[in-house]
Amino acid sequence: MLELLYLIPLFPLLGVVLNSFVLRGQAEKVVGWTAALMIGASFVVALSCFFQLLGMPADARHFELEMFRWIVVGNFAAQAGFLADPLSMIMMLIVTGVSFLIHIYSIGYMHGDEGFRKFFIYLNLFVFFMLLLVMGSNYLVMFVGWEGVGLCSYLLIGFWYTDELKASAGKKAFIMNRIGDFGFLLAIFLIWTTFGTINFREIQPMAQAYTVGTGVITAICLLLFTGATGKSAQLPLYTWLPDAMAGPTPVSALIHAATMVTAGVYMIARSNFLFSLSPVAMEVVAWVGGLTALFAATIGLVQTDIKKVLAYSTVSQLGFMFLACGVGAYTAAVFHLMTHAFFKGLLFLGSGSVIHGMSDEQDIRSMGGLKSKMPTTYWTFLVGTLAIAGIPGLAGFFSKDEILWKTFESHHYPLWVLGATAAFCTAFYIFRLLYLTFYGKFRGTKAQEHHLHESPKLMTVPLMVLAGLSILGGYVGVPHALGGHNFFADWLAPVISTHGEHGGGHHGVPTAEYVLMVVSVMVAVIGILLARSWYLGKSATVESLGKSGMRNLLYNKYWVDQIYDGVFSKPFVKASELFAQYVDQGTVDGAVNGVGSTMSGLGGIVRRIQTGVTQNYAVMMGAGTVFLLGMLIWSVLG
Repeated sequence: MLELLYLIPLFPLLGVVLNSFVLRGQAEKVVGWTAALMIGASFVVALSCFFQLLGMPADARHFELEMFRWIVVGNFAAQAGFLADPLSMIMMLIVTGVSFLIHIYSIGYMHGDEGFRKFFIYLNLFVFFMLLLVMGSNYLVMFVGWEGVGLCSYLLIGFWYTDELKASAGKKAFIMNRIGDFGFLLAIFLIWTTFGTINFREIQPMAQAYTVGTGVITAICLLLFTGATGKSAQLPLYTWLPDAMAGPTPVSALIHAATMVTAGVYMIARSNFLFSLSPVAMEVVAWVGGLTALFAATIGLVQTDIKKVLAYSTVSQLGFMFLACGVGAYTAAVFHLMTHAFFKGLLFLGSGSVIHGMSDEQDIRSMGGLKSKMPTTYWTFLVGTLAIAGIPGLAGFFSKDEILWKTFESHHYPLWVLGATAAFCTAFYIFRLLYLTFYGKFRGTKAQEHHLHESPKLMTVPLMVLAGLSILGGYVGVPHALGGHNFFADWLAPVISTHGEHGGGHHGVPTAEYVLMVVSVMVAVIGILLARSWYLGKSATVESLGKSGMRNLLYNKYWVDQIYDGVFSKPFVKASELFAQYVDQGTVDGAVNGVGSTMSGLGGIVRRIQTGVTQNYAVMMGAGTVFLLGMLIWSVLG
């Protein structure tokens, strides 16, 4: 089956072609199900490849499929090829599996939209590029997918482009990602000049020849991380992601759960053999991740748009993943990436179901009491809420606890405090969201209350599947301290470097791990109880908080957007206007217009002799003849 690896990205591309050219004019269901089934077919092939890899010895679990020689320029050569190994296989299953559910959900959510067919073309194209990103056997193929998802995010975030704000959100995502992409591109150039190849499996053994702390390796890693900060919305390039909520909710779920924003984490996990040689780069990754986790979580505490809360939650959870990478716990990072895909996909699709039932209302202050009106949405949303809060027994507990434990075990105590505080904020903001949305009295309009209803099966069945995964998905990585076995770590072991790992053995009684686990759970429970205390009945406390300076600071997101606007956007716009006025219009246009005016003037003079009157031409010919004869006679006699 591995020989058919190319079918995995080919099916979504086929969906693009079919819906673009063959199925024009077809009914919504034909278009939607065609797109969904193409992703489903990719998932089936990926699953078959996974079982084939699983049947191989651990150290033989890799398969590289070279499609064709792509670029050959001088000494530079790049193949267009795919790589199937434990890491890319996990990503293939996540991307195709979760995307398949989101496609089915979208058939119901986008029903009646005038851009229905275009929407599914974009969705299929997005998944195609994401699969290129995770399946590429070298950095160049990865970069093509990297840029492709950037393009598709621009198309999907700004899908309702007639709304200026939504169109601007798409442009913002596109431009901010380009900043990070520049770093990624420079990293590829430096990798080529250093190793003479950009193929992952060829670089890895060469990298072992370098000593820990080599400058060029650190430079490569920092440039790669620059790209990751843009794509995965980390400090300081995170501001595009909350604005990306302007797109349709299935787009938010697709980008935030299974695809684009996890690309940076995947890229660093894929490059773990380089990062593990650079303690400086790993410290940078760990601190940026830890600070982002807490920074975004605090903003999420006070947001009132249901999708904005989840957006800042995504930024924060990605911060946890980078924190794990920075302390050398790549397996924990990918584990949290997987569980996050389940519960964050569930929460986003659940929020879409709420918005659908609330007649497009997104402000949680205008909701309340939806528990009885939308029972399936409520119960599945509750599962996602418990999972992300880190309640034991659910997927988020196992993966987040492993990150916190690895951070502490690696002696990054200040980072552990940052992570634990972010976990407390997570539990608080997600239960605040749950209480304000589903509990208490309904606070919307009469028309909204009259319209309230549960979503159709097309939307609720994917919620139930994701809820099941949010419960069971963590049991592939139960820690040894709880008597389990981390099968996930065993699976990834062949592609994860052991450099930079800190201990991890569980010799004797893991007392410290038990203590930290209890602290982690207590932090989550305190956050939940505090949210319950504030948002179920004591509205006066909430109102007083609403008037505080701290609340304004958080609600305005630390004024970062305004600072960026004042420091970067406005000066660039002003400089552009000056260039347009003095350089473009004054110099370039002046020179071009001057040449045009000169030639036009000369043409006007010449035009006077082109009268079209035959007699005038005869007189001029005669005068010319007399002149030439005169010159001839003068030369002979002279």
